[in-house]
Amino acid sequence: MVGNIDIGLARAAPVRAGLAARTVAVTGGAGFIGSHLCDAILESGARVVCIDNFHTGRWENIHHLIDRPGFDVLEHDIAHPLPASLPRFDQIYNFACPASPVHYQSDRVRTALTCAQGAMNVLERAAQDAAAVLHASTSEVYGDPEIHPQSEDYFGNVNPVGPRSCYDEGKRFAETLLTDFAAQADLDVRIIRIFNTYGPRMRPDDGRVVSNFVTQALEGETITVYGDGAQTRSFCFVDDLVRGCLKAMNTPRGLPGPVNLGNPCETTVGELAELIVAMTGSRSEVSYRPLPVDDPRRRRPDIRRARELLGWSPEVPLREGLERTIHYFMGESRRLYAPVGSGAAMAAASPM
Repeated sequence: MVGNIDIGLARAAPVRAGLAARTVAVTGGAGFIGSHLCDAILESGARVVCIDNFHTGRWENIHHLIDRPGFDVLEHDIAHPLPASLPRFDQIYNFACPASPVHYQSDRVRTALTCAQGAMNVLERAAQDAAAVLHASTSEVYGDPEIHPQSEDYFGNVNPVGPRSCYDEGKRFAETLLTDFAAQADLDVRIIRIFNTYGPRMRPDDGRVVSNFVTQALEGETITVYGDGAQTRSFCFVDDLVRGCLKAMNTPRGLPGPVNLGNPCETTVGELAELIVAMTGSRSEVSYRPLPVDDPRRRRPDIRRARELLGWSPEVPLREGLERTIHYFMGESRRLYAPVGSGAAMAAASPM
């Protein structure tokens, strides 16, 4: 925990009635999506233990929670077994893995082990505690898809030995491991496949398209589009995604197999660049570079299962979500690029 694991656990106070007895772990809880999950679960009245090795997670994402009753932080890598001194968990949200190509490709072996051994360590702890597990898988399991949109019964088109394989195949293997372990141990495991998600607390250096375009536009730099801009993505605002995660974990009948969570509204990368330039009032120009190896040409989720099983669909329009994201990055720019003596952080992470 912060400073000392026993001290951190000792200061956790009882929280609101209803879910007060529920203790929830969020691995990757200091990350972009994980920190928003911590917010929402804590607000529900549960006790939250945020577990993160801070490889890509950031203290800034959870600093507003540090002094909240019922919230604790453990700096730990889930590639190693979870400490026995942790409390018994009722639920474990497994979100611990770098999710952007820049970060997961920086140490491919570590990424693969986080997907595989990390999932195994979570499962073993869940079996010990009789805890339900919600596992964050990804649309990357579909690879460069040959069908469109992508439904959960599509097996994918993934290169097992490409530069993205540590993540793509790591997540595919994790789904196999979770499914088989759950069947053998009679464990409650739910799997979601997350499509492109954006919003506040994205890292400016994570190399993903929204954060790239916004930071480049705000700094007046050239907008870098990989490929001809005709490739598509479906962008889901983080609040919608978190709402779907909570529904997936807490639906009483469980989930019979993976469920896509994403926005079915498809946008070309070129259109996104033009929209962000217009919304920021930037004078940035657009340059085109070769498409990375195995980068998907089209991506759009079929969310019929999420609608039927969870009653979930995204609600935040792209323009509204981008407004909130741009506002966040404007604050990040002021913090990261503040002059000496301002009290703000001075080291800037340059956009990819």
